[in-house]
Order: sequence, then structure tokens, then C-alpha cells
Amino acid sequence: GLLRNLHYWAAQLLVVFSGVHLLRVVFTATYAPPRRFNYLLGLLLFDLLILLDFTGYMLRWDQGIQWALVVGTNLVRTIPWIGDWLYTLLVGGTQPGAAALVRFYAWHIFGLMLPVLILAVWHAFRVRRDGGIAVPPPALRPTQERISRYELVRREAAAMLLAGVFLLLLALFLPAPIAPAMTDLNAPVEHTLAPWFFLWVQEMLKWGDAFTWGVLVPLLMLVVLVLFPYLFPLPAKEEWGRWFPPSNRLAQVVLALLTCLLVVLTILAVLD
Repeated sequence: GLLRNLHYWAAQLLVVFSGVHLLRVVFTATYAPPRRFNYLLGLLLFDLLILLDFTGYMLRWDQGIQWALVVGTNLVRTIPWIGDWLYTLLVGGTQPGAAALVRFYAWHIFGLMLPVLILAVWHAFRVRRDGGIAVPPPALRPTQERISRYELVRREAAAMLLAGVFLLLLALFLPAPIAPAMTDLNAPVEHTLAPWFFLWVQEMLKWGDAFTWGVLVPLLMLVVLVLFPYLFPLPAKEEWGRWFPPSNRLAQVVLALLTCLLVVLTILAVLD
């Protein structure tokens, strides 16, 4: 039980802190070249982390996952031309069953975890090579001094220790949720919720067509994030690393509005 609780809370906080990290990158204007590729790499990593959490959520295989299993996976079927093929690839058949549980386990351990580990190491390496997360170019820095590898490891070890203590306290006092076992896949799912990071999608599905609101609109939101370094004016180099620099104000406003929209939709889904 303790290991399960640790795993659950670490997974939830990983998504939260990855989202906060994305906000910081945009709000400190550090997505412009030469960091543009690492920004895109980070977006890909963030998406894979969400899918990793989603597959782990499905492995509970209890009544609480019925919305995700029935409604969430059927969203794949709405994709033109390849929807049925993707659905079969995802759940291992024409409808969810025991094969789906095995598929989600395989996706969780091999199809997603291995790419996440590789991309995370690559992403962290590029951050170090670029001189940090939020700093101006070398010629515009007040000092060329960099912390040593020893100091970097010391700080990271201290951060991991504090995070580990915090996770342990969460695991001891807040057990990971679990519902009664799922015995009937055809049972009504009106009163079950999507995982918290997809509640905003569940709320939008009430507005109309499943493909439009459940697939196309989330995909367009992701495309907007990908296009940040191309669509909006690049921030001034002397402002890299500063919070809310005027040179990339438009990007800040767009990301803030998008974040507020997702938060409001999530709250509405919880209160409904």
C-alpha cells in the first residue's frame, strides 16, 4: 500500500510540476533559439507524461476508471480513416476487456516509460548545455561564472531528499484512491469522472460533437503551444530569464488565457 501511494502521488505531482515548468519557460521568455528545440522536446515529454499517467490510471481497473475506459478510448474511434485501427491498437480488440488491461500495462511500462526516460535525460542534458533554464545569452550575462557539477549534484540531491520526504508524508496520510472492482463494462458511467488532468476534456464533450471537442480542440491547443517560438515575436535576448518580459507579452497572455480556460473547465467538471 505504501509503494502504491508513493507511486500515485509521484505521478500526479510529476504532471503538476511539468505544467508549472512549462509556464515558467514561457513567462521567462526562454523558448527562443537556441532553446527552441529543447522547448519542443519538453512539450513532447509533457504529453508523454500525461499519457503515462493515463495508462497508469487505467491499471486500477476499478469502477472509477469506467469513463476513461469507455468514453475516453472511444474518442479514438472518432478520428477519421484511422480511428478503428488506433482503437484496436490501444485496447487489443473491438471492445475493452482483459486484453485492454494487458495493452495498457504494456503501453505504461514499455511504450511510454522507455521514451520518457530517454527524453527526460536528453531534455536535462540540453538544459545544462544551454547554461540553465532561465538565463540570458552568455554575452549578456553579468557574470560568466557557472556552478560546478559538484554543486549541481549537491543541490539536486537535496531537492530529491526534500521531495522524497514530502511524498512519504503524502503516502502515509493520503491513500491513493481505489474504487470497487469493475465487473460490468456495460454499467452506466454517468457518475464517474475522467482523471483530473482530462476533466476539462470531459466538460467540453458536453458541448457537442465528440471528435470536435474531444480530439480536434485539444489537438489545436497543443499546436498553438508548439508554434509559440514561430507564431509570436521572439523575446528580446536581453530579457531572457526575466519574469514577464514585455517583449513576449502576447505569448504570456495566450498561455495565461489557455491555462485559465483549462482550470475553469476542470472546476466545472468537478462541480457538475
